[in-house]
Amino acid sequence: MLRIYDTRTRQVEDIPQARALRMYTCGPTVYRYAHVGNLRSYLLSDLIRRILERQRVRMVVCQNITDVGHLVDDAEVGEDKIVAQAREEGRSTLDIARFYEDAFRRDTAALNLRPPEHTPRATEAIDLMIELIAKLIEKGHAYTVPDGSVFFAAETFPSYGEISGNRLDALKPGHRVEGVDPRKRFHADWALWKHSHRELAWDTPWGGRGFPGWHVECSAMSLRYLGEHIDIHTGGIDLRFPHHEDERAQSDSAAGHEVVRRWVHGEHLLFDGRKMAKSTGNVVLLADVADEGLDPLAVRLAFMEHRYRHQMNLNWDTLRAADRTLRRWRARVAEWAESPSAPLDQTAVRQAEAAFDDDIDTPAALRVLRELERDESVAPGSKFESFLHLDHVLGLDLSSDIGRVRVLPAGAAELLEQRARARQECDWAAADRLRDDLAALGVKVADTPDGQTWT
Repeated sequence: MLRIYDTRTRQVEDIPQARALRMYTCGPTVYRYAHVGNLRSYLLSDLIRRILERQRVRMVVCQNITDVGHLVDDAEVGEDKIVAQAREEGRSTLDIARFYEDAFRRDTAALNLRPPEHTPRATEAIDLMIELIAKLIEKGHAYTVPDGSVFFAAETFPSYGEISGNRLDALKPGHRVEGVDPRKRFHADWALWKHSHRELAWDTPWGGRGFPGWHVECSAMSLRYLGEHIDIHTGGIDLRFPHHEDERAQSDSAAGHEVVRRWVHGEHLLFDGRKMAKSTGNVVLLADVADEGLDPLAVRLAFMEHRYRHQMNLNWDTLRAADRTLRRWRARVAEWAESPSAPLDQTAVRQAEAAFDDDIDTPAALRVLRELERDESVAPGSKFESFLHLDHVLGLDLSSDIGRVRVLPAGAAELLEQRARARQECDWAAADRLRDDLAALGVKVADTPDGQTWT
């Protein structure tokens, strides 16, 4: 049984045993490329899904696409050159959103993230949001203002703050230049609907045109596609407040009961010790990883070397190390595939699966694989079966080298021999030069305790 840390209860809780479970994951806001820090939180929901499906649970997953709200309206937001060019070509905001949505789907596919059953776009669910807002107004949880905007009345939801710890009686007004919005009855109220005449705007029953607030999108879509009882809700730790607090207040107020059973959050990812941000110039995309000659699944492996709810500091050295491990394991699996079949190593498999169930302890599961790889008492056929069995959760495509014939480009074999001799003679300058010559031929060389290997 999977046990996982619930942010709301502040403790590790059992995921209820059932034939089917519903999970909602806050999806991307498609006005820019997703960087690897963003992608880490989507791996969390994928691992939850894979672990539970191995336990014969049918997962129904919904992940929204935010293509309205705080989206591109000018070239200063998002990827400047792409947005500016799109504007020059007369393309709409939705055209730009679709471009980044497609890019996001390519990235998640490259990371072996299983696609959700439902991926509703906000622009295609406006009626659902208007219906939910009208219900909240009717129940006294929301109020309209003269310009047609609608605000959630935060004080009507007494348990606000259970996820983040930010209680209403302790919240202070925001220190904005313009001060507290005078339209609000209480400074912590938030907008469910915003009056606007921008490109993406819709008419409402309460008058005026506008667009939905960010938080109401997830409430409306999760209630529509998963119903009023959702087993797991995931997202990055940065979404605890205000997004998930506001979402919980909206959904629970509309339903009249607690909608989400378990709130699960993944921690921040740093790169070279700093939070990824365009302003700091350290945003790393999955395409950048591929441009370095690394397998995108090396990112997935590097993520799993750390517990999902621990802050992680990624850098190029750790990515290269993960790439070497990934390629070595694939080569070993292909080698073991040539041996007679043998049963799973039950001890190793039980240890790894227990780690998965223990709040998704992927570092412990990976240690089991490393120990199994080195254990000479285990038959190669058993290692083969065990690695592939656990790869159903790890998602590293460890079988991809089976039956693949590795062919060196012309002249590369001689260069590899020369480099091996150079290393034996401790001629490191020659070895480095030969590494560069091989790279120019498309051959990547890695040095291991057992000698050089190539891909």
